[in-house]
Amino acid sequence: MTADANMRVVVDALGLPAGARVDARVPKKLLVEQGAPTPADRRAIQDGIAELQWFAACKPATIGVPSFADGTREYLEIAIVGCAFRTEAKAARTVELIHRAIPYPVLLVTADEGGVAISAAHKRRTQNEAGKVVVDRTVATGPFDPVRSGENERAFLSSLALVEQPRRDLFSLYEGWLTRIEALNAARLTGSFSVSSNENLIERRRAAIDEFERLLRESTHLRSQAAKARQISLRVDLNQRIKSIERAMDDARQAMLGGQP
Repeated sequence: MTADANMRVVVDALGLPAGARVDARVPKKLLVEQGAPTPADRRAIQDGIAELQWFAACKPATIGVPSFADGTREYLEIAIVGCAFRTEAKAARTVELIHRAIPYPVLLVTADEGGVAISAAHKRRTQNEAGKVVVDRTVATGPFDPVRSGENERAFLSSLALVEQPRRDLFSLYEGWLTRIEALNAARLTGSFSVSSNENLIERRRAAIDEFERLLRESTHLRSQAAKARQISLRVDLNQRIKSIERAMDDARQAMLGGQP
């Protein structure tokens, strides 16, 4: 399937009302003007993006979910955006630029030769610049084939439907989508996809994912050192530290399973 077709499989899984659909192409120059602070970022957008699409606008008037505002955030709309990457794309950086450029929270669906990926990032007002927002934290799935996907990915896609999300306000709706991305990331480490509405369990799983990723980076660094070590005693010490980290990684996986309802 084409990149566009793969992205539409994901967007269709959201089950949005027809009135929320926009299905309009977005000129790359708008993204360059709004979200490319450096020449390298401008090149990343121009050279890496094949097509940018605005699939849907989730607003109170289009999906029947109230807006949200407090002293930190104002969620008047959630934008469903698609981006098809070229082979030479700097995907991670471009995803970051798209989230930064659009003032609304974005559910971003990207596609390349590896499949599709989905990302979300909460946003908050800046303290010093009126009307400006900053990205709190970006959460993204790895690539997968939305048509010939595995059991976890199929469960994930089914869980994205609008009717399955919290509907108190747009913040809770967006948080529902974000936690499902985290649930898929956990499932790829534990083998079990599950969705929970318990905030304590969600926070524990989130912390466990962060801890696992930190430990993985540390393990990778130590393995590189061990491969270069000439002294046997140093190599033994490094391997012992790696084994200790692997045990901690297993503990983090078990903590992720604690997120099941």
